[in-house]
Amino acid sequence: MNMFEPIRLALRSLRTNKVRSLLTMLGIIIGVSSVILLVSIGSGLQDYITTQFQSLGANTIYIMPGKIDLKNVSSAGQSMMTSKLETADVNNILHGSSVITDIGPAVAASGLLTYKGKTISTETAGIWENYFTITNFEAASGDIIRQSDVERSRKVVVLGDKPAADLFGDADPVGQSIDISGVRYLVKGRLAAKGSGAMGSNVDDHAFIPYTTALRQFSFTNPQMIVLKVANQNDIAPAIEDINHVMLRRLKDTDFTVLQQTELLNTITQFLGVITVALGGIAAISLLVGGIGIMNIMLVSVTERTREIGLRKAVGATSRDILFQFLIEAIILSLTGGIIGISIGALGSLALRSVIKTAVTLWSVGLAAGFSTVIGIIFGVAPAVRASQLDPIEALRYE
Repeated sequence: MNMFEPIRLALRSLRTNKVRSLLTMLGIIIGVSSVILLVSIGSGLQDYITTQFQSLGANTIYIMPGKIDLKNVSSAGQSMMTSKLETADVNNILHGSSVITDIGPAVAASGLLTYKGKTISTETAGIWENYFTITNFEAASGDIIRQSDVERSRKVVVLGDKPAADLFGDADPVGQSIDISGVRYLVKGRLAAKGSGAMGSNVDDHAFIPYTTALRQFSFTNPQMIVLKVANQNDIAPAIEDINHVMLRRLKDTDFTVLQQTELLNTITQFLGVITVALGGIAAISLLVGGIGIMNIMLVSVTERTREIGLRKAVGATSRDILFQFLIEAIILSLTGGIIGISIGALGSLALRSVIKTAVTLWSVGLAAGFSTVIGIIFGVAPAVRASQLDPIEALRYE
């Protein structure tokens, strides 16, 4: 028999039973589209986090109180309550390193922001004037904290995008007065939206006031964090060495932790990578179910076409020809279902972009397509072998 004849016969058989073919492919379609869609959500989330960290500056370093385990973020909060950092450490570190370009302390407390009877809760950070330069922030309107504000402990506040929107909506808050935990502040500026920041926090949901003002209002004596910046990523390692050298003169190595953006990012992306693979694995289970569906339908098809198989064998078709035809049918069903599933998954990913960030990756497409093909081969073998082993005389007698 011509090698293309089984392919032609397989295609004709599938066209003859369109509804059965579509139902057989349905499991593969659902499985492949689920893999593409779920992996695209996980990959999109990874891309979003990476972009946000890069926007905050890959050259930023944080000095946190206590020994922080990145696998246990709650340890950061516990350490801040017993901070042994001092404001004097800022100048000591700056003078003890030639690669650090900017540095400043920061404190933070939960504050209640009130405007015209509306109250929201947001993190209120006390900062030096250079904080916005270190973390690559810009004001969307108004101005940022200046050195004179810190020196004179002025009661001015720069709102992140979220609290500004919550209190003022689309209106410009600059020049308005708000209460922060019972103290009147003048809104000096509104920051442009940023997103995720250090330790996974959302910096858009912050209000920023002068460092000295925060110390007085919230009764802080020590900074809860020191933020610094180097000129380029090659200076990160020398800067960390300088920081450790200066800080260990006064503190133990368990009294502080030096963190960098890339370290935080790697931890988060590893976690998200595991989630992405897990989502893909869960979706892949439906591919196995689809493969079982193909096998069941093909076995039924063998039973229905027993007389046809007997007739073909009687006129010269070999067991190999029958095996090849049924195997081709299973592979075509899997491939077609895979292609349709990829298309649906990609379209679904595009549709979700208006709500969340998604990214269709080539590896997920290749995995889904390859897996669907393998499913067709594996689960198509049993029906194909059964069909090829039918005795032609018994098959012709089958009713």
